[in-house]
Amino acid sequence: MRPHDEPKGWGALQPPPGYYSADGRPPDAMQRALILDWAVNQRIASGWRVESRSETQVVMVRGRPLNHVLHAVLMVFTCFIWGGVWLALAVTNRVERVALTVDAQGHIVSVHGPG
Repeated sequence: MRPHDEPKGWGALQPPPGYYSADGRPPDAMQRALILDWAVNQRIASGWRVESRSETQVVMVRGRPLNHVLHAVLMVFTCFIWGGVWLALAVTNRVERVALTVDAQGHIVSVHGPG
């Protein structure tokens, strides 16, 4: 997701202050898991889905790949008229991936995949 696609105020994706220790210590493993859950829930609310997950990292994806076999069959049955629709879908279709990681200090680091 490009930064201008994110809702206003979500640029850094940092959780509310209650997720951190009151005395300033780095978060433990349980707090880091809560911070990551918070970030995942924020992304799910804006249309992303979880592709894979570990203790400190989540890979999320938005969009679906195009079914080229279905479109090829439709093009044959419509005497190649469907080819224009297929071409338009192939040009505009995108699948976006982002990896969200919680570092030792409890900060969310997001790395966007190619595309």
